[in-house]
Amino acid sequence: MTKDPPMKLECLSKTKLAQTISLVAAILMSAPMQAQEGQNGTTSEAYGIAPIGTRPATFMKIPAAARGPEIDQAKGYRIESLGAGLYMVTDNSYQSMFMVYDTGVVVVDAPPSYARKLKQAIAEVTDKPITHLIYSHAHADHIGGAGGLGGTPVIIAHAATKRLLERDADPQRPIPTVTFSDQYTLRLGPQVLELSYPGNGHEPGNIMIYARSQKVLMFVDVVFPGWMPYRRFGVAQDVPGYFQQVRDLDKHPFEKLVGGHVSRIGTHADVKLQIEFDDDIKAAVSAALQSQPYGINLPQAEAVNAWALVGDYTARVAGQCVASMTPKWMGILAAFDTFIWDQCYAMEQSIRVD
Repeated sequence: MTKDPPMKLECLSKTKLAQTISLVAAILMSAPMQAQEGQNGTTSEAYGIAPIGTRPATFMKIPAAARGPEIDQAKGYRIESLGAGLYMVTDNSYQSMFMVYDTGVVVVDAPPSYARKLKQAIAEVTDKPITHLIYSHAHADHIGGAGGLGGTPVIIAHAATKRLLERDADPQRPIPTVTFSDQYTLRLGPQVLELSYPGNGHEPGNIMIYARSQKVLMFVDVVFPGWMPYRRFGVAQDVPGYFQQVRDLDKHPFEKLVGGHVSRIGTHADVKLQIEFDDDIKAAVSAALQSQPYGINLPQAEAVNAWALVGDYTARVAGQCVASMTPKWMGILAAFDTFIWDQCYAMEQSIRVD
């Protein structure tokens, strides 16, 4: 019997790839490197922080403050009321929202990990049809299940999101039918959603969705309540812009924050904690960039191998950052050990070039 040839990665759609990534978390970015030494001589290895590409013997325990309500495994999701006809749906990894109004339902995001169950979740609350769909941004892991919702809802997104989706031509992420550049207000009977674009941080077109009467803000991939941000500050395209957006969130009048990921609703306390983390890691990397010597002798590399010098320097800077950040933060942010190396490398790159 002949075997089918292995599926090539380039044959996978972005939505299919996002589904795979959401099920299998992998951070094999490079070959394992030696643990780096901090300013006080303590290495990250002493704290059990495995370098990128090395699976630790044991992952850190998840702090109680990061945990949300349990998921009904039979359903695969849970619904949380946010007040006055607004609900969050989550599988404790991804989050979306829906709002019920007089004659229909507005859905905000459709993550492929549970999008096929969104109609079932909505049916627990109302039998009204989905009339509107809002995209927080273009990334497939948040809206890659939109194509399976059916019907012909009005799809609202930022103009940059439409441009990116037209480029990607993914049938599971239908093209928006209504776009805006700065602000857009969706009024449906007594229910109102205020959409606004704060500029690039995570990705062009990543918008804020605010339900003023409920005091609920949905802003995806910026703050991860109780958790270390996903790798490279949630894959922020503009790290300084991302840092500023976190600061600006602290001035926003929301009471509940739907961040698009992890297991619970966020608060202003989570925003303040993220600001503190951002300040600490920026300071740690700034100090490491100044204290670590550049261009030390590398007998393993040819003298003309400039990338070896850069790689060695940035690895030592990142290692000092990890060693500096670990004593304070390892017991505060869930999964600190999983992505701290990523964050230190991203911060080093941003300070040097942004």
